[in-house]
Amino acid sequence: MRERITSYLEQLRDVIERFPIPEIERIVRILLDARSAGATVFVLGNGGSAATASHFACDLGKGTISPGIPRLRVVALTDNVPLLTAWANDTDYVNVFSEQLESLVRPGDVVIAISASGNSPNVLKAVEVARKAGATTVGLAGFDGGKLKSAVDVCVVVPVDHMGQVEDGHMILDHLITDCIKEASKHGAGPQGR
Repeated sequence: MRERITSYLEQLRDVIERFPIPEIERIVRILLDARSAGATVFVLGNGGSAATASHFACDLGKGTISPGIPRLRVVALTDNVPLLTAWANDTDYVNVFSEQLESLVRPGDVVIAISASGNSPNVLKAVEVARKAGATTVGLAGFDGGKLKSAVDVCVVVPVDHMGQVEDGHMILDHLITDCIKEASKHGAGPQGR
């Protein structure tokens, strides 16, 4: 058991060391710009990624608050269970996020799409709707990035083919990005203040 624990942690350490820092910086800038513009950030994903989406929305919405700085407008499209199940039941599960975005997304908004495989059909359809609406699209993926990698404006691929470690990586990115925004807020950083 100890060997497995040590191995898992060593693998995760290696994954973290290979995080693409320029892409993470781009996401932080996108979110700072969205905050300054009063744009809305939508976050979505399935399964474990749905839990990450909800957690990320919580952290961005509450964990980035600083006195005198506008708050981020954040919505997790994973959190309205009646609406999710209505779209899934009455149309198709592939529409559960895209139909919500059809009603809500505006030009200049940001859509953060989380898919460990990068190939979730409902996540990809949501990205398509977001792009057509003029929103900026951000992806968090794993493995080789799947279709999501090329479908979004910026994508961070957690470079590992272990589902649990991809999801670990996404939670680290949540906390890292939130921390960077909070730190920028302390220095009054908006789009020009970085």
